[in-house]
Amino acid sequence: MFLIDTHKYSYIIIKNNERYQDAMNSTFFFLILLWYSAGNGQGSASQESSEIALRMDSLFQVLSAREGFNGNVLIAKAGKVIYKKTFGYADLKLKTPLNIKSVFQIGSITKQFTAMAIMMLHDEGKLNFTDPVQLFFPKFPYNNITIHQLLSHRSGLPEYMRFAKRYWKNNKKPMRNTDLMNIMIEYRPTLVFAPDEEYYYSNTGYVVLACIIEHVSGISYSAFLEKHIFKPLGMKMSFVSNKKKIEDVKYPTVGYKQNKRRATEDYLSGTVGDKGIYSTVEDMLKWDQCLYTEKLVRQSTLQEAFTPFSYDKQNEKNYGYGWRIETSNNGDKIVYHAGWWRGYSSLFVRRLADKSVVIILCNKVNTSYEDVDLLMSIIDSSKQDSAISDSD
Repeated sequence: MFLIDTHKYSYIIIKNNERYQDAMNSTFFFLILLWYSAGNGQGSASQESSEIALRMDSLFQVLSAREGFNGNVLIAKAGKVIYKKTFGYADLKLKTPLNIKSVFQIGSITKQFTAMAIMMLHDEGKLNFTDPVQLFFPKFPYNNITIHQLLSHRSGLPEYMRFAKRYWKNNKKPMRNTDLMNIMIEYRPTLVFAPDEEYYYSNTGYVVLACIIEHVSGISYSAFLEKHIFKPLGMKMSFVSNKKKIEDVKYPTVGYKQNKRRATEDYLSGTVGDKGIYSTVEDMLKWDQCLYTEKLVRQSTLQEAFTPFSYDKQNEKNYGYGWRIETSNNGDKIVYHAGWWRGYSSLFVRRLADKSVVIILCNKVNTSYEDVDLLMSIIDSSKQDSAISDSD
C-alpha cells in the first residue's frame, strides 16, 4: 500500500504484486479513490468514522462496478455503525433493489451458531467437549471422535457433499440431517484420517453437531436457535432454512452464480448446522455485540471458540470452534468466517481489541471482498493518517 498526497485528495492504491501482472483487467486489482477533509488527518471520533465510511464506500463502489459485487455491507466499532449500504439487486431479473433489511443465506457462518449452541449446552452441564459422538449415537460407526474434534475440524470425517450422492438416490428430495447420519451408519464412508491426526475442514462434522444439539436438547436445531439465540438477541429476521419462513420474508433475495444465472437448491440444501441460516447485516451486528457479553455463555467458554486448534497447519488461517483465527502484526486477534451456498456468499470479521466488525452478505457469488487485511487496514486508515501527519 502506498499513499500519494495531492491538494485535496489522497489515492491509496492497493494491489497484490503477484497478481498485478494482469493490470487493470485483473479481478484481483483494487483501485480505491479516497477523499478526506483538508487538514492533518486528525480529528474527532465522528470525523474518523466519516473518513472510514468514505474509504469503505470507495472500495465497494469499485468492487460493484468492476467485480460485480452485489450485496449489503455493514461496518461498526464497539456497536456503533460506521458504514451501512446496499449494492445492487435482490432480484437481478426483476431489478428489485436490495434493502438494508434484505435477508441472505449466510452459508458456513452458520457454523459459529452451531458451535455456540454446543457451548451453551456445555455451560448447562448437558455435555462435555471431550464426549465421544457414540455417547449420544451408539450406532455411530467411528470410534473416539469427540465433540471437540468436530468443532475444530479434527475428526477425520469425510466430506458428505462428496460421498452422499453415492447413497442418496432421489436428488429431488432434500436430504436431512437424520438421513445423513443413517447413511454414515449404514455405509460407513472411509475416514480421511484417524481422529485428531490433523486438521481437515469438514462440513459433515457440523451436521453431526446439529444432530447432537437436537438429541441433547430434545428440540430441533431450528427451534433451539430460535428459542435460545435469535429471540433473546432480538434477531427477528434470522432463521434456519424453512420454506414457509422464506416465503414470509418481507425483503427476500434471490441467489445467483457468478455468471448471473439463478442458483438452484438441491438435495444437499436439506442439511443444516454446517450452513442453513438466513440473516441480515443488522441482525448479524446484534450477534457480534452479544459475543462481548455473557448473555449466552461464559466468556471463559467462548474463549475456547477463539483458541486455535489446527496446530499441525502452521498458516495464518487457524481454526477454533466455528471461527477462523488470525493474529495481526501488532498482535490483535481477528476472528472471522466466510460463507457460501447456492448463489450466496458472505464474510463476517471481528477484531476483538477495538470491537471492530465487518459484515458482508451477498446474493451473487463473489469473493472480491474477502481480503481481511485490506478491510482492517481501511478501518485503521484514519490512525495511519494521523501517524503520517505527526511525522511531517
